Amino acid sequence: MNPISAMFAIALGYIIGSLPTAYVVARLKGIDIFTIGSGNMGANNVARACGPQYGALVWFIDGLKGVLGVVLARLLIPENQAAASVLGAAAVVAGHNWSLLASLISGGIRGGKGAATMSGTFLLLAPTLIVAVILALATVIVLLTRYVSLGVLIAVAAAGAAITVLVIAGMREPVYMVYLLVCWMVFFRHRQNIVNLIRGTERRFGERPQ
Repeated sequence: MNPISAMFAIALGYIIGSLPTAYVVARLKGIDIFTIGSGNMGANNVARACGPQYGALVWFIDGLKGVLGVVLARLLIPENQAAASVLGAAAVVAGHNWSLLASLISGGIRGGKGAATMSGTFLLLAPTLIVAVILALATVIVLLTRYVSLGVLIAVAAAGAAITVLVIAGMREPVYMVYLLVCWMVFFRHRQNIVNLIRGTERRFGERPQ
């Protein structure tokens, strides 16, 4: 792998991930997403503050960021598509979770939690059937509990387990294990949600932000 191409792919993925979709969409409604609810730059917070249609729009665009990060990395590193995929995925999710552009706007370290962006990357890294099963699992959990964060966390754990099984079974190259870093980044950004779920203080879907 050409190290210059790899560094360029990582930098480009990070910049794409840094695009503050939630901030821009919320601003269209006259809302500063950094001062509402959790202050998180993500689809769930936008859905609470602006309405579910706006949250869905943010999720869709953030998912496209994940797809674009992986696709561009593959184009830049054509000789090693597996390594390109995981590098692009890690870079774009890191950019979303710790967004330079959002930090420049807000004056502090800002970002989302990476779930939507990770979902876009996972679409390109895993078989379609596995993606569909994990999506269905997350949807059922959210519908039953109204905890979006719980559905996300279980889906991320399932995605990490699926990648691990695929590598062990020889269906993916060992470098795909780097994707577990992406899962960790999403879990790390959800650490307060995990605490809230344990305490029973996590907001359910549909509850308005304070």
